[in-house]
Amino acid sequence: MVSGVTRGSEKVSRKLRMGMVGGGPGAFIGPVHKMAAELDGKIELVAGAFSQSAERSRAAGISFGIDPARAYASYAEMMEIESRREDGIDFVVIATPNNLHLPVAEAALAAGIAVMSDKPATATYDEVLKLEAAVTKAGLPYGLTHTYAGYSLVREARALCASGKLGAIRKVAVEYLQGWLSKPLETTGQKQAAWRSDPELNGPGGCIGDIGTHAFHLTEYVTGLKVTSLNAALRTVVPERKLDDDCNALLRLGAGASGTLMASQVAAGEANGLRLRVYGENGSIDWKQEDPNRLRVKWLDGPEEIRHAAGGYLSAEARSVTRLPGGHPEGYIEAFAVLYREFADGLTAWKAGNREAMSATLPGIEAGVRGMQFIERAIESNRRESWVEF
Repeated sequence: MVSGVTRGSEKVSRKLRMGMVGGGPGAFIGPVHKMAAELDGKIELVAGAFSQSAERSRAAGISFGIDPARAYASYAEMMEIESRREDGIDFVVIATPNNLHLPVAEAALAAGIAVMSDKPATATYDEVLKLEAAVTKAGLPYGLTHTYAGYSLVREARALCASGKLGAIRKVAVEYLQGWLSKPLETTGQKQAAWRSDPELNGPGGCIGDIGTHAFHLTEYVTGLKVTSLNAALRTVVPERKLDDDCNALLRLGAGASGTLMASQVAAGEANGLRLRVYGENGSIDWKQEDPNRLRVKWLDGPEEIRHAAGGYLSAEARSVTRLPGGHPEGYIEAFAVLYREFADGLTAWKAGNREAMSATLPGIEAGVRGMQFIERAIESNRRESWVEF
């Protein structure tokens, strides 16, 4: 099998070759993807179309240390050339504004190249349905970087919910609070604020799409319950801003559970305040992204526990994604790298002929569809000022 073109099966003993679209000069996430992907020694960045400017793409390629000939002027050129190279890329990571997620993914899949994408999966719900069809037709691995799913204690929380020890889950409270958009930063030329505030580049959901989808995904990922209906209120607090920057939603979940979801990017003083609390009949859990190496477990009739990352008493699911001994904190890059490691292992097995190899713990196209549906339903609920079915 030549990378990008399926020709039977291939046993891969080398590093997987990654191409990147986006993530060039001025982007926060490009270097993060590279660091996370390469952390476990299974992947190497070898090509990219890092910017819509050929000059800036070349400059990014130089900064990333890749062959200048493989820093392309467009993603279409990269797919066309890399799919024909004997040493072409095995997969592409999409690190662009949301409006490009669908066309880049479609181009990659059509060229026989697997995809790892930033979230949300696309800019709109209609687009994600097209993406789902393209992934199904291509039969290629697709992963979505809901980074927080990679934390070991998120895996512990997930395992604890699945074990039934908490009892029937009754209530979920999730919040994601940031303050970086408390002022009209998009009017100052700040690149990250500019595209996130532009519905043409970002899609119709502002805060609800950027960080609300993380909170939503974490809720379903940890509890194992699906949201069945919601009642959302979206606000635009900063004058003249085109998209929502502050959101609140009531949730109904399966098995009779209820929940609250709060997301804001105008919560002054907050940095990256993602927090999840799950309340069962017998006990509850509390996890904070800014203190990711501790999980609080509280029992109805028993002492409060603080479970630490790397503890030998943790579930097999949590221990399997832990790299360091206890007391050596692991954070955002390591969690991101967990997803890349699972994607690499799954893609390697897929190349060897195992078409069912992708890990169930790695967010994929189903999570992408659910996330876009959440945005679409939240916007509709806000418009109606009422509950809507999911």
